[in-house]
Amino acid sequence: MFEEIQKRKQRCESAKDLARILVEKDKSWKATKSRLDKSRAKFHKYEGRASALEKRDVASAPDTPLLLATKSGCTEIVKEILKVYPQAVEHIDGDGRNILHVAIKYRRLEIIDTVINMAHSIRRLRGKIDKKGYSLLHMFSVQAKDSKPEDDIRNPALILRDDLILFERISKVCTTSARLQLNFNEETAEQMLLEKTTQLRVDAKEWMKNTAENCSIVAVLIATVAFAAAYTVPGGPNQETGYPLLKNKPFFIVFALADALSLTFSLTSVIVFLSILTSSFRLNDFRYSLHNKLLLGLTVLILSVSMMMVAFAATLILTISSGQNWTNVFLYIISFFPVTVYGYSYIHLYKLLINAFCEKMWMLKEAIFPPCVNVAPPQADFTRLPTASSIP
Repeated sequence: MFEEIQKRKQRCESAKDLARILVEKDKSWKATKSRLDKSRAKFHKYEGRASALEKRDVASAPDTPLLLATKSGCTEIVKEILKVYPQAVEHIDGDGRNILHVAIKYRRLEIIDTVINMAHSIRRLRGKIDKKGYSLLHMFSVQAKDSKPEDDIRNPALILRDDLILFERISKVCTTSARLQLNFNEETAEQMLLEKTTQLRVDAKEWMKNTAENCSIVAVLIATVAFAAAYTVPGGPNQETGYPLLKNKPFFIVFALADALSLTFSLTSVIVFLSILTSSFRLNDFRYSLHNKLLLGLTVLILSVSMMMVAFAATLILTISSGQNWTNVFLYIISFFPVTVYGYSYIHLYKLLINAFCEKMWMLKEAIFPPCVNVAPPQADFTRLPTASSIP
C-alpha cells in the first residue's frame, strides 16, 4: 500500500511539472484584452468594435485553459496560470463569463477565494455581467449539474446553508450596482435565488422536520425512562424510613446525579426540537438559526443518552457487582455500547454542524476584532472573502 501511495504521489508531482511547462508555453491569454466597462460584458478579442462575424468567432471559440481548469476544479493549475500570466484573469468564454462567473457556477470555492484575493483584478471583475445580463450573484442560480461531488454527504439543509453563506459573502464583494443589477428577464439576483432554491428549500425543510421529529421521540423515551428510574432506585427503599438502602454507597450518588442529568438534558432537547418543528422555516433561518438549534439539540440528546448509560452502569454495579475490577470494567463496556453505536451513526452530521458553528464563531470574531492580516478560517475557505469596503 505504501508503494502504491508513493507511485500516486510521483504521478501527481509529474503532472504538476508538466502543467507548469505547458502553462509557460500557453499563449491563450493573448486572445483577450482588459475591459474598462464594469457593468456590461463586451467581446474584446479584437481591437475596435467587433463585427457580427467576430462575435460569432468568439462565441464558437473553445474555452481557454484557465476556464477549463476552473470548471474542472484544478486549483493548482489555475494558480499557476494566474501566477505566470495575471492578465489571463480577464478571459471570457462564449457566453461572456469570466473566471468568477464560471467558478461560482461550478462552486469552486478555492478558486473564488484565489481570484478575489487578487485586489487589482477583483476591482475589474466584480461588476461584470455576461451576455444574458447575469452578474456574479446571478450565477448562484445557474449552478452546474456536475458541480456537486459524488462523495458529498451534505444534506439539503446544509447545502442550502452553504449557498446562502457564499451568496452573502460574494454580495459584500460586489458593487452596489451589481447587487441591484437586473438580467435580461428583469430579475435581480435575490429574486432568481428565491426562485431557483424553492425545491431545495422544501427538501431542506422536510429533512429538518424529520430529523427533529425522530430525535424528539428518542428524547421523550429517555426522559420517560429517567423519570421512572428516579422512583425505582437500586436496592429499593427502607421499609421503615423510606430512604434508599444503598444511599451510602459511592455509586448511588453517581446513579442519582446521572439520572437527574439525563432527565434534564432529555427535556432540554425536547424543547429545542419543538422549537425547530414550530419554526417558520424562512430562507434566512437556514443560514444559522436552524442549524444552531439542531446542533444544540443533538448535543444535549447525546449527553442525555450518555448519562442514562452511566446511571445504568451504576445500577448494575450496585446490584450485581462482585467487587472485582474486571467485572466492573466489563459492565462499563456493556453499558456504554449503545452510546458508541448512537454516536457513530450521527458522527458525520455532528461534524458538519460543528464546522458550521465554528464558521459562525469565526465570523463573529472577525466582526468584533477585525484582523490585521488576511488569515484563513479553520473550516470554510469562502469565509475569507474580503468585503467591498476592503477593496480600494
